[in-house]
Amino acid sequence: MSRFFWVRHGPTHAKSMVGWSDLPADLSDSAQLARLSKALPQDAIVISSDLVRATATADAIANGRHRLPHDPDLREIHFGAWELARFDEVEDQARLRAYWDNPGDIRPPGGESWHEVSARVDSSVSRLIAAHPGRDIIAVAHFGVILTQVQQALQIGAYEAFSHRIDNLSLTELHLEDGSWRALRINHLP
Repeated sequence: MSRFFWVRHGPTHAKSMVGWSDLPADLSDSAQLARLSKALPQDAIVISSDLVRATATADAIANGRHRLPHDPDLREIHFGAWELARFDEVEDQARLRAYWDNPGDIRPPGGESWHEVSARVDSSVSRLIAAHPGRDIIAVAHFGVILTQVQQALQIGAYEAFSHRIDNLSLTELHLEDGSWRALRINHLP
């Protein structure tokens, strides 16, 4: 059995679509970071996206756990031309609504579709499982990344996956056993 403990990075406080922009996380809530670290298995390995908000969060909760190199395949959704824009600032509102209401092949200009994000993250997860069979893995990543895996574990559509909250510094625990994913906790705040 492989157990994944998905952690969303600390907050950036941005009020826009933050994908591949390298904004820092606010990690001032040391009590929440300590509770989160304590809730994670001590013998787990830790990996994160290569964006600073994820790497810094991973470092803050690692607590002596073995750190793997950062993985760019665990980056947030690439919003392309919409990067750092507020929803009301996007010119093509019909395309923006379609992206969120019918996630799949629609992509922001210069960005990636939901299917592309899912394939990228699934590839990373497969590599991790192959390289570390049966290990507990703490993966510090982003809202969209975690939702791709919730979608897979719950066997729901992307639109339904978007109905789940993934708060900053929350824990989502997914287990892979006999080829099937199970969701034990989603958006848990220890």
